[in-house]
Amino acid sequence: MAKPTPKKRPATAPSDLIPDFKRVKAGAKATKLPGIEEATSYGTPSMKVKGKFLLRMREPDILVLMCSLEEKEFLMQNRPKIYFESDHYKGWPAILIRLSKIKDDELTHRIAVAWALQAPKKLLAEVAGSKKK
Repeated sequence: MAKPTPKKRPATAPSDLIPDFKRVKAGAKATKLPGIEEATSYGTPSMKVKGKFLLRMREPDILVLMCSLEEKEFLMQNRPKIYFESDHYKGWPAILIRLSKIKDDELTHRIAVAWALQAPKKLLAEVAGSKKK
């Protein structure tokens, strides 16, 4: 007797992610932080800071964003309609965001916080130095 084929989550076509990713790109641009680059991760649109993973579209309306574990717990407890995790991301410093529930200014802020977490020290120092001027 043949084993049943395990159900796979339907693949999301990258074109299905473009409308949401445009909003994410606008948020990244609004941070005015240097070194943010568009990329692809697991076949989906993503962004990196100087080659280091920053964020990616997981599926329509769902963004994966780097986040400290402490902040992740705080956000999920206090804003569960926006921030959550799947089993895959448990114990991992990344949070899932429902884009339909988050305001643009909060999205921009979250991207800036993730940038500060992922940016190389040299880039962090450059930005800190330019703000003092």
